[in-house]
Amino acid sequence: MADATDTFRPGKEAAAIHIVHEYMGWAAGGGLIPVPLLDLAAISLVELKMVHSLARLYGVPFQRSAAKSIIGALIGGGGTYILAAPAASVVKFVPLVGAIAGALTEPALAAAATYALGKVFIQHFESGGTLLDFNIRTQRHQYEQHFAAAQQKGGQAN
Repeated sequence: MADATDTFRPGKEAAAIHIVHEYMGWAAGGGLIPVPLLDLAAISLVELKMVHSLARLYGVPFQRSAAKSIIGALIGGGGTYILAAPAASVVKFVPLVGAIAGALTEPALAAAATYALGKVFIQHFESGGTLLDFNIRTQRHQYEQHFAAAQQKGGQAN
C-alpha cells in the first residue's frame, strides 16, 4: 500500500509510516466486522491506538481524551467519510446484499481514513507538535487531501 514517497524516509518518519500502514490493515479488518456499529467502534479504537503508537514514537505525551477529540473533529469534518462509513455499516442490516456491500466498501474507507489520520499526525509530530497544540482548522485540509488521495488509489495511499 505504499509508494516511493512512503518507503525511503529517514529516522522516525519511516517508522511512523510503517506504524500507519500496520494500523490501516487493522482498520480495514475492523470494517469487515459484520455487526453494524460494532465495526465503527473497532475502527475508532484502531485509530486511537495508532495515534497512541505515533505519540510514543515521537515522545509526545498521550492524552486519550485529547486524541479522541482531535480524531473526532478531523474525521467528523471530512464529509465523505463521516457520511459513507456509517452508511456502509448500517447497510449490513440488509440480509446478504447488505453484508456484501458493507464488506466491499467499509474496509477501503477505513483504510483511507486511517492513512489520512496517520499522515496528519506524523506531519504534526514531525514539526514538534503535541496533542495540546493541534490545530483542527489547519490540519483538516491536510486530512481531506490525504483521504482523497488514498480513495483515488483504491486504498493505495501516497
